[in-house]
Amino acid sequence: MATPLAIDFLGHSSALVELDGARILTDPALRSRIGPLLRTVAPPPGGHVEAPDIVLVSHLHWDHLDLPSLRAVGRDARILVPAGAGEWLRGRGFEHVTELAAGASVAVGGLTIEAVPAEHSGFRPPFGPSADAVGYVVRGRQSLYFAGDTDLHPAMRDLEGIDVALLPVWGWGPTLGRGRHLDPLRAAQAARMIGAPTVVPIHWGTYWPIGLERIRPHLLADPPRDLVRIAAELAPDVRVLPTEIGERVALG
Repeated sequence: MATPLAIDFLGHSSALVELDGARILTDPALRSRIGPLLRTVAPPPGGHVEAPDIVLVSHLHWDHLDLPSLRAVGRDARILVPAGAGEWLRGRGFEHVTELAAGASVAVGGLTIEAVPAEHSGFRPPFGPSADAVGYVVRGRQSLYFAGDTDLHPAMRDLEGIDVALLPVWGWGPTLGRGRHLDPLRAAQAARMIGAPTVVPIHWGTYWPIGLERIRPHLLADPPRDLVRIAAELAPDVRVLPTEIGERVALG
């Protein structure tokens, strides 16, 4: 019998999703340090993310496409990336790379995975490449929307039949910085637009810039709780599960 949907929240935008016997890893950022960002919680234990059936990469920013984390997962991993990013990633030793533009889909076992629009920069600093950011919808016996990194956009209303939405609620520092992101208020608005009965907050509480440890440290913990409070008013039919990093959510 196929297993129900289960999610291990690994921190930042990384989650290990199990659905219908398949293991799906999102935006693996698993190291204790990525550039100027220090991980504030322990990385996942060794072997925890070995041999996923598919890796979903939403966009090319360093904290979402981390090459050493991908190498730790395995160079032979099957990876989905936004259209335009495949050649660059294959040039770094990853052979099983499939590009998906928004609206395109692939089959993985008994699942269908579709790339959907995202409102976020797709440029990898400082010198490129660039590819449009996407989210992904995974459909099997249940369905999951992984937003990656995005701001509100009208196409969220077109997402139908979503059981669980993984929505970003912050970032990696004392401010959201430049670019288009969801904060707790906009995540609650997104939850209302999408209409999924369950939301799991992601993209919070994991990385912090070196030297800024004492600047607004409450933002390492507050965004998921703020989403619970705001969603209770704006999207009262949505159940928000503020999952701790390293915790598993089982959804029958």
